[in-house]
Order: sequence, then C-alpha cells, then structure tokens
Amino acid sequence: MTVHADAGRRRIEELLRDHEERILKRWLESASGGPADRSDLAGRLRDVYHALRDSLESGDTSDLRGLLADLSRSRAREGHSPTATAVAVFGVKEAVYEIVEADGGAEALRGFIWFTKIVDDLGLFTFETYAAAREKIIIDQAEQLLELSTPVVKLWEGIVAVPLVGTLDSARTQVVMEKLLQTLVDTGSEHAVIDITGVPAVDTQVAQHLLKTVVAARLMGAECVISGIRPQIAHTIVTLGIEFGDIVTKASLADALAHALRRSGVEIDSGRRTRIAVRAEEV
Repeated sequence: MTVHADAGRRRIEELLRDHEERILKRWLESASGGPADRSDLAGRLRDVYHALRDSLESGDTSDLRGLLADLSRSRAREGHSPTATAVAVFGVKEAVYEIVEADGGAEALRGFIWFTKIVDDLGLFTFETYAAAREKIIIDQAEQLLELSTPVVKLWEGIVAVPLVGTLDSARTQVVMEKLLQTLVDTGSEHAVIDITGVPAVDTQVAQHLLKTVVAARLMGAECVISGIRPQIAHTIVTLGIEFGDIVTKASLADALAHALRRSGVEIDSGRRTRIAVRAEEV
C-alpha cells in the first residue's frame, strides 16, 4: 500500500513539473473573476504553484502557507468574497485533474487523491486566514470611524470643545477622554466644552461616562462645561435622579462658549451684539 502511495505521489510531482504552464493557465482561468483580476492574480498563483511543488517534494509547507496567508489578506483588503478566495486555491485541483485524466494511469489517479487532501487542508487554512484578516479590517475601520466621530476642536485661545454625536458607550468614552486630555496638553487649554446636543438620550450610564471625562479633564487642570441640555434631557436627568454636582451645564453650545470666555477673562459686549442684531433686521 505504501509503495503504491509513494508511486502515486512521485507521479503527481512529475506531472506538476512537466505541465506547469498548462496547469497554471487552467488554474488562472478558474480562479480569476475577470481580466483585471486575472492580471493581478497570475503572478501570485505562479508563486504559490512553485511553493506548492517544492513543499510536496520537501514536506515543508511553511513558505507555501506564508504565501497563502499573504494571498488571503490581500484579497480580503481588496474586497473579494471568502468564496472567491477559496476558489482561487481549490481551482488547482481541477487544473491538475485534467492532466491526471489525460495521463490515465493508475499511479496518477492514486496520487491525485493524495494531492486533493493536501489542497483541501491548504484551502481551509486560506479561509481561516481570510476570516481573521477580514475581522481585523472591520475592527480597524470601526476604530477609525470612532476617531472621526469624536473630534476635539479649538474654539478660542484656551478653550476646546468635544461635540458628541450618537450613543456614548465605554469604548467611545475612552477615546473621548484620551483625545480631550491630549488636546488639553497640546494646546495648554484650561477650559473644555463637552457638547451633547447630538446625543439622543442621557441615562445613568451616559451620565457616568460624562462625569468620568470631566474628572479626568479636571485632573489636568481644565474646567469643563456640559452643553446641549435640552428640555427632554433635563427632564430625564431629574427623573433618574442623576447628579452632576458642581459641573456647569448649559442649554446650548453658544451659552457654554460664552461662559468659558467669561471664565477666561474675555469681556463680551452684549450691547454690541444687540446693535448688530438690530442692524441685520433693518437691512
């Protein structure tokens, strides 16, 4: 039995060497999704083919698995489906079978069964690598979106603001806190406005997240003002018995900015603002 298996294995190795171009051409046709994909995939499949042939002869699959892992990650980044990625690997079986069928020998057929088992294992490895790569891409994109959704902007000299939009959970609170503290250090600001106008609802958990952020900013020597306390949110806060303590809260971002400016020593000429409003109405 072992003699027949070894003979079949050697025959497959011979066919892979003797019919390389024919197998590669057929493999590329079955693995690619179109002309554009074909030109990009051709070089990769040739490298994988050579590594596969070398691994069959040496028994060492480390280089082959490395190439398959790179292939899986690159196709995941390019947006190919897991099915298309698996087909790109399993397609070599169809290409080799045509050569085995043309050979017609018993040794080639026995060797092909051994060969398909190896390719199946490699295909499963490729799929697992693809899934891991795709999951990492999704996590990275989620982190990038989280960063973009929590900007810290400079409103005035010594005053920064964090406009929050959407739900405030533990992960996002950590990002807000880190970005706010870093901006306070970079700008030397002593006042921060946390605007929750875009937060749909405030419950006990959200309030706790806000308090943690305020405490962290205070430890950096910055005074925080929470703005965007709409009537509905104010009613919810009172109903839930949430206490903000000595934290200043304002109805709007404009009110919070005015408060921060006054605390910074900037005089606001309310009379001048009134005159500007009158002139605007006259025009």
